[in-house]
Amino acid sequence: MDPHALLLFLGVDVLLVCTPGPDWLHIAARGLGQGRRAALTAVTGVCAGYAVHTLLSAAGLAAALRAVPALLPALRLAGAGYLVLLAAGMLLALRRGGTGRAVTAAGGPQPTRTVLRQSLLTALLNPKGLLLYLSLVPQFVTPDGSLPVGGQVAVLGALNVLCCAAVYSAVALGAARLGGRLGSTPAAARRLSAVSAVLLLAVAGVTAAA
Repeated sequence: MDPHALLLFLGVDVLLVCTPGPDWLHIAARGLGQGRRAALTAVTGVCAGYAVHTLLSAAGLAAALRAVPALLPALRLAGAGYLVLLAAGMLLALRRGGTGRAVTAAGGPQPTRTVLRQSLLTALLNPKGLLLYLSLVPQFVTPDGSLPVGGQVAVLGALNVLCCAAVYSAVALGAARLGGRLGSTPAAARRLSAVSAVLLLAVAGVTAAA
């Protein structure tokens, strides 16, 4: 691929990733309410979701979504609904008297695999990620390039995943540090869990309106 095109894509992609959106809010909610480990696990899940987007786009999913425009709004609403369920579970746990910074809908510690699964689904259903592969990536793909189209999509998608990993890790660590300072008591931890639930509802709203 043309190195100049790669650098241009990287510059545009970094700007997009650095713009706060659903991924930022989701990861910040994990960091504030559940600490550094959960936040970094969320980053891993989100990046894994975008890696799946890359593979599917390289296989032709982007073309399929362009051919059937109704699929994108359906995925957007599904993602928003999933986030509302997560937030509702957190609020119900607080109402039942759950305390501490790692709270699940059942009121116990949240396993790493649960955070990973939820973050993966959040990324897969995030319309911002889908739109990246539908609108931005095709602009940097050349049919007569040295790599086949699928290979070019895979390279550009891998660059996006790396950008997400770097930027979102910084967001995760910053949110976890802030949460650690503010949530040193059970009462403060409950308030942070409530803030985390509100952030997830905000993510749902942004996702539904995207």
